[in-house]
Amino acid sequence: MNSNTRRDANGLTPSLRIGELGRRVGVRPETLRAWERRYGLLEPARTPNGYRLYSAADEARVGSMVAWLARGRSAAEAAELARGRPPLAERTERPVLASAGERLIEAIQAFDDESAHRVLDHALARFSLATVLSEIVLPVLAEVGDRWMRGEATIGQEHFCTELLRGRLLALARAWGGGSGPLALLACPPDERHDLGLVCFGLVLRESGWRIAFLGPDTPMPTLDDAADRLDPEAIVITAVVPDRLERVRRELAAIAERHSVSIAGAGANPEMARSIGAVHLVGRPVEAARWLAGEASPLQPT
Repeated sequence: MNSNTRRDANGLTPSLRIGELGRRVGVRPETLRAWERRYGLLEPARTPNGYRLYSAADEARVGSMVAWLARGRSAAEAAELARGRPPLAERTERPVLASAGERLIEAIQAFDDESAHRVLDHALARFSLATVLSEIVLPVLAEVGDRWMRGEATIGQEHFCTELLRGRLLALARAWGGGSGPLALLACPPDERHDLGLVCFGLVLRESGWRIAFLGPDTPMPTLDDAADRLDPEAIVITAVVPDRLERVRRELAAIAERHSVSIAGAGANPEMARSIGAVHLVGRPVEAARWLAGEASPLQPT
């Protein structure tokens, strides 16, 4: 990856005139200008001559908006969803989301996979994927883990929860490597087997038009190194819940970061480690971190 390439605020190189962007996404330039003006959907860079240039992030947001419109959302709602923000209607339905989380926990405690999937089906039909992940899936995963730590849930219930959610999320991730957007290579370091947060991260990034190459948990460093050189991804994201698992491969990650853009995330990552590796420290929960990487949000200041 050429580190001298000029990039826009999203970290992507703007190169498309509005006519070319319109041809790619199947939307008239007049409509694109209206979406830019009314909803702030597009974030063009300007050339010295004053021409607007659009990046892959803009193309991804337009594609997402078109998809939400096709699913029956209003233009205003579709624009909010395309920018990674839940619509106002979703933001006012916290009690519904909380109730869904409680029912999902009840189903998990009863080892009732049919009821658990029914809760998820209803939630996904009503809310955006990012909302379901941030308001239901991740909180439920954390709550069940906390209950196990407190002795209020069995190890069987904790495993049942993890495997049920992991299977459901990976089903949603089917074919997430397709398309023409920027590529993200996602992995956990050796001995790190907690990858559900990384799966959620990848799903949200995919919603923003990225392609995902997922190596998953417990990835050997030679495997990551080889995949990075073969794929030359726009971003490599490594997550861990325990600092030691990143610390043990600090040197190998630094070597990869000399050739590629590397980010570290999760409870095991910290700013000092990122600086020593030459990586970006992605902060916040998986949904917010993915939106920041996609150039759609900055919930906290990354380092």
